[in-house]
Amino acid sequence: MTASRQPGELSPYAASQGASRGRQYPESEHPYRGVFQRDRDRIIHSTAFRRLVYKTQVFVNHEGDHYRTRLTHSLEVAQIGRTVATALGLNEHLVEAICLAHDLGHTPFGHAGQDALNQCMKTYGGFEHNLQSLRVVDELEERYAAFPGLNLTFESREGILKHCSKRHARTLGELGERFLYRRQPGLEAQLANIADEIAYNNHDVDDGLRAGLLTEDELTETELFAENYAHTRSLCDKIGRRAMIHETVRAMINEIVTDLIDHSGCMLTREAPADIEAVRKHPLQLIGLSPEAETRHRALKRFLHGSLYQHQRVRAMSGRAHEIVRGLFECFMNDIRALPKSHLQRAEKWAGQTGDKGRARAVADYVAGMTDRYAYSAYSRLVG
Repeated sequence: MTASRQPGELSPYAASQGASRGRQYPESEHPYRGVFQRDRDRIIHSTAFRRLVYKTQVFVNHEGDHYRTRLTHSLEVAQIGRTVATALGLNEHLVEAICLAHDLGHTPFGHAGQDALNQCMKTYGGFEHNLQSLRVVDELEERYAAFPGLNLTFESREGILKHCSKRHARTLGELGERFLYRRQPGLEAQLANIADEIAYNNHDVDDGLRAGLLTEDELTETELFAENYAHTRSLCDKIGRRAMIHETVRAMINEIVTDLIDHSGCMLTREAPADIEAVRKHPLQLIGLSPEAETRHRALKRFLHGSLYQHQRVRAMSGRAHEIVRGLFECFMNDIRALPKSHLQRAEKWAGQTGDKGRARAVADYVAGMTDRYAYSAYSRLVG
């Protein structure tokens, strides 16, 4: 926090409630909750958010109760995001809303499920989980009489849509312009994206060690783990293994988050954007790690990709996930009457408008919304 800014005071380049680009469907302001607070609350109360507790990151639910789910991951991302937002004078409520919503469109079985559904949808427009998260909050949630979805502010929707192909961006109007014209999102959206990477990088280390797929000796190949592990052992060498791992991961997160605050603060001071629109027009992202920290962070990510995500046990789970998602998709495409009533009505309506493409999108919406255990159950019941 700079000396000239009081605690809780927003920086001039932060997203402010008064300058919000608003909602798709106009609403009256709330007497004691700001627009970004209302976004966060709507996300927390949504059906898709509750389902995240039974959607996994790397492991599947039956592997054990101690591994991260999409819900616990989202909470950890929000915690990191709030810490950095407070230090930099950004809008904490908006950062939290984006962090909590960023995985709402993820399929069951993590990235394996997403890859399988994208393959199934290849001839029907594909499947992008960021775009699906936007579909959830814009269309698929059914909670309000006056509008579909959650009717979030432009700024929250901007942050949720981290990545998007140009083909899809052309259909999104103002929200898709930054992907077409190479513009930046607001600082809160930039922060949520990096907080996501920090959280899953470091917590996958914890889960990988807990599962026995990684060892401390293997992880010492990476500087970030090796140095923090050695430092932790020098301070408290008589504690148990679990506490040692926890303290090491905590130190790793602290190192990266501290660097993120310091480096981003220097970037913002140097570039001094006047407001959020100046941020969007800036050629560079202004929230980021220093080159040294980025190198250490990326090295850990590469290690996890080769040693954890490609581990034989994880690959076996991924293969099973592909089989289940593909089987369910083909089952519903062959007989849409197997869909629940509300999804069947949508599939029939969209099929009447755009044929197989509309039907496939309705099926993908249904399959993507499943939890891990529900997908297992549905596959056993419908496919066998």
